[in-house]
Amino acid sequence: MNPSQQPRPARLAVGVVGAGRVGSALARALQQAGHRPVAVSGVSDASVRRAARMLPDVPLVPPAQVFEKADLVLLTVPDDALPSLVEGLAETGAIRPGQLLVHTSGRYGTAVLDPARRAGALPLALHPAMTFTGTEVDVQRLAGCSFGVTAPEELRLAAEALVIEMGGEPEWIAEENRPLYHAALALGANHLVTLVAQSMELLRKAGVGHPDRMLGPLLGAALDNALRSGDAALTGPVARGDAGTVAAHISELRKHAPGTVAGYLAMARSTADRALAHGLLKPELAEDLLGVLADTHTDPEGGIAP
Repeated sequence: MNPSQQPRPARLAVGVVGAGRVGSALARALQQAGHRPVAVSGVSDASVRRAARMLPDVPLVPPAQVFEKADLVLLTVPDDALPSLVEGLAETGAIRPGQLLVHTSGRYGTAVLDPARRAGALPLALHPAMTFTGTEVDVQRLAGCSFGVTAPEELRLAAEALVIEMGGEPEWIAEENRPLYHAALALGANHLVTLVAQSMELLRKAGVGHPDRMLGPLLGAALDNALRSGDAALTGPVARGDAGTVAAHISELRKHAPGTVAGYLAMARSTADRALAHGLLKPELAEDLLGVLADTHTDPEGGIAP
């Protein structure tokens, strides 16, 4: 269905429980689409400041009052806090029949909202596949952002329409696939940040004055190639089977950043497996390489220590 043909939800009074980075950005995006933020709850000082900055003039109230005021409530709390929050809200009678209840957890589908559904709420799981900074730039980044959408069949069009109104692209995720979907995103995005941060630290130790400037073009090209070509984009000493170079890497990391060795070995082994499976790593070179990666003691000359 063309986005312009999607049913537009009626203008809704929007509440936020958990004024974190995600909740503030989504509420602001819904406001720009014509909905009306009416209440927000937050506990930490950072949440209070963020709500004041992103949603000025929207009253900060306890969660129960958010439910009193809102037609659509965003539950934007940490994953582990979501089940108990929903159960507590249902038990206290805070949830009104017909109220749209949206959580933004990647891990959960709508089953986690079952206590609220039994109280008459309309459950939606809308997870933006995006990292958030807690600033206005987050709203801009929602343009074209994919959302993992899970909802009952009768609410599917409404869920997709809300995503489109926020500038996003809905991607339907089956309930049983939510944990795998979330693991895939965490593997790609969260671990990428760790790898890039480690790389910048090592470059600084190597004397590079502007590691971000050096890495920017390289990582941009690598990401673009990977998204376009998958495993065919693999390059570097592991994919080439340069066992001596990899051994030298491990030796240097042991000297200067021992905390990075386990991650380097794990990623190199995975890279070698994929390169071998896709015909990029020659089998005759793979044996020495895998031997280096399997050994826990590599000498500085690039060989295997006894």
